Amino acid sequence: MKRRGRRQVDIFNLSFLDVVSCGFGAIILLLVIIKISEPHVIERLAVDLTGLVQRLEAELFEIRGDTTVLNRELLGKQQQLSEVREKLARLKGDLSDIRGQYSSSRNQYDAQSIIEGQLSSARQSLSAEMRRVLGANYQRNLARATIGGVPVDSEYIIFIIDTSGSMRSRAWPGVLKKLQEVLSIYPQVKGIQVMNDMGDYMFSQYQGKWIPDSPARRKAIIKRLGSWQPFSNSSPVEGVEAAIRRFYAKDKRISLYVFGDDFARGSIQTVVDTVGKLNRADKSGKTRVRIHTVGFPVLFDFSKGLPVNAVRYAALMRKLAETNNGSFVGLNSVK
Repeated sequence: MKRRGRRQVDIFNLSFLDVVSCGFGAIILLLVIIKISEPHVIERLAVDLTGLVQRLEAELFEIRGDTTVLNRELLGKQQQLSEVREKLARLKGDLSDIRGQYSSSRNQYDAQSIIEGQLSSARQSLSAEMRRVLGANYQRNLARATIGGVPVDSEYIIFIIDTSGSMRSRAWPGVLKKLQEVLSIYPQVKGIQVMNDMGDYMFSQYQGKWIPDSPARRKAIIKRLGSWQPFSNSSPVEGVEAAIRRFYAKDKRISLYVFGDDFARGSIQTVVDTVGKLNRADKSGKTRVRIHTVGFPVLFDFSKGLPVNAVRYAALMRKLAETNNGSFVGLNSVK
C-alpha cells in the first residue's frame, strides 16, 4: 500500500476568504460613513471661517480708522507743541531782557530820587503859541509839578488810563490824584482827551474830537473818572495806538500820558516798532506826540517773587517814553 504524501494546505480556503471579505466590507463601510459626514464638516468649517474672516476684517477696518484719527490728532498736537515751544522761547527772551533792564535800573536808579532830581531841575519849555496864551513872564510852579519834571511844551494832552479791576480796586484814588497833578502843570491847552487802555472814550459825544479846555470841563473829567468803568484787558497797547492813529497831526504838539500797572501779553519790541511807525519823528528827531508813562505798583508783592507782568509793563513804558521824547515815572505807592 502506498504511503500517503503530505497534505497540501490551500491558503485560499473558505475561511480565509471570509476573513478577507469581512475586512474589505468594514473598510468600505468606513469609507461610506466618512464620505457621508465629510461635506457637513467641511461646510460647517467654511461657515465658521467665513464669519471669523469677516470679524477680523471689520476689526482691521476699525483699527485703521482709529489709526488715522490718532495720527491726525498726533499731528495737531505736534503742531501745537511746536507753537508753544516757539512762544515759550520768545517769552524767555522777553523775560531775560526785562530782568536785565530791571536789574540795571534797580542798581543805577531809585524812582523817588529820579522824581526829586527832575523836580529840582525842571523848567517849562514853552512854544510860541503857549507864550502868547500864558504871557511872556509865566513860570511853572515847580512845587506843583509832582509827576517828575516832564516837559510840558504840548498844546494838546491825551490820557490813556488802564481801567482794569486791579487798577480800579487798588489804585484809583492815586489815578485821580495824578491826573489832577498833570492837568495842574498845563494851566491852559487847546484840547484834552481821555481814553481807556482799550481806546474807549470817556465822553462819547467827543469821540474822535478834542474836548475844549476850560475849568468846567476839567471838573467834569475828574468827576466822571471817579465812576468810569469801561471794559479793559489790562494792556495799554490798544489805547496808545488808537490815540496816535486818530489825533496825530504834523501841526499839533501833543502829550500822551499812560497810567497803568500791567502788560500781560504780546511782544515789547513789536509794540515799540508799531508806535514808532505811527508816531514818526521830524527832521530834528522829535516826535509829534510825546509819550509820558506812569507805573502804579499795584502788582508788586516781592514775597511771592518777581511780578513778571508788572516788570514787563515797566520795561515797555520806559522804552516807549525813551523813544517818543517822554518820561517814565515808576511810583513807589499807589496813593
